[in-house]
Amino acid sequence: MPTPTPARRPRVALYGHDTCGLGHLRRNLALAAALRAADARPDVLILTGSPAAQRFPRPDGVEIVVLPTVSKDADGRYAAGSLDVPLDVVVQLRAATAEAVLTAWQPDLLVVDKVPTGFRGELAGALDALRRNGSTRTVLGLRDVLDSPATARAEWSRDDGPAALDRWYDEVWVYGDARVHDLRHDLRLTRDQRLATRFTGYLAEGRRTTGTRPLPRRCPSARTVLAGVGGGVDGADLTRALLATPLPPGTELVLLPGPFADAGLHAELDRAAATRTDLHVVPFTDGFPDWAQAADAVVCMGGYNTVAEVLATDTPALVVPRTRPRREQLVRARSMARRGLLDVLTSPTPQALGRWVEHVLAEPTSQAGARTRCDLAGLDAVRRRAGELLGAAPAALHLPAPLNGTESRRAS
Repeated sequence: MPTPTPARRPRVALYGHDTCGLGHLRRNLALAAALRAADARPDVLILTGSPAAQRFPRPDGVEIVVLPTVSKDADGRYAAGSLDVPLDVVVQLRAATAEAVLTAWQPDLLVVDKVPTGFRGELAGALDALRRNGSTRTVLGLRDVLDSPATARAEWSRDDGPAALDRWYDEVWVYGDARVHDLRHDLRLTRDQRLATRFTGYLAEGRRTTGTRPLPRRCPSARTVLAGVGGGVDGADLTRALLATPLPPGTELVLLPGPFADAGLHAELDRAAATRTDLHVVPFTDGFPDWAQAADAVVCMGGYNTVAEVLATDTPALVVPRTRPRREQLVRARSMARRGLLDVLTSPTPQALGRWVEHVLAEPTSQAGARTRCDLAGLDAVRRRAGELLGAAPAALHLPAPLNGTESRRAS
């Protein structure tokens, strides 16, 4: 009698185009950890364009495939990352790699981050192939804010978002709380597309790491301000302002300039740290959630992951959003400030930063209470919904492509 073939574990693929910074990769790593904690314990494959992918620990059962890299300058212009070739050659390479990997992997669930057709349409071939196969449930995952409403709508149309949803996607997950910001209004989704959209809550709670070294402190009784600028690509101005910020007596600053900060800035910070006892410079840590909880105050830029990790703590936070080439961080910070979740500062002079630090260290804020009224359980919601999708019978997952909005809703 032949030996029966053991049933394989469910398979999930997470795609992020990752042309700049760490945002898409960090979000997908958080999702991967949450999915691995589901009852089905799926194997997870992450496709990313981030050259920093190997800096982060990954959970057991998670593999990362790095696509050829693409860079983006301060004005939002794209170019080949490392290869001395035209951008369209890199896109062709990425498209061929993504299609080969995804068709070989045959995931039961594919979650695409932000761009419905992939960077410059690089996912179209893979999405068509998976749709023809008929056994992959496909979800578009969107952060809470894409850009200013007008720009978000223009890019959504330019990238064929409406047609892509109808053709390839079963659901949309918005990683936010509609009471803070309702992305459906920005994109002007159709009625059927709105009905296929789920707000998961922010991917905030449950991001704590294990094995993180303690938050640096020279004096055990010192109050600590944790300051982070994300990947560091566009954080030099804020980093220098923080370096010059006057601190109250007995306060130490832990400064995270980011792995992508330029070498000149790192050298400047190293010289400052060598002469100051109240300054710690840590180029990179994957333990920001734990450090944010341990700090007495946080100053940071307004990227999705950093803000989500701060919201999961009771630590007062000041967000200094960037405003170019996207206004996403500014829209997010102002929406959250209106609900009392954090403070926002758009002109970060050392004096203004110092006044905020002095104030929050002297008087308790109401931010922690406001955060209890915001949905921060997005990772748990994703884990539950993914479990439902992975447990569905394959025949129930798809209707013949291309899908229209009604069919997408019936398949969910």
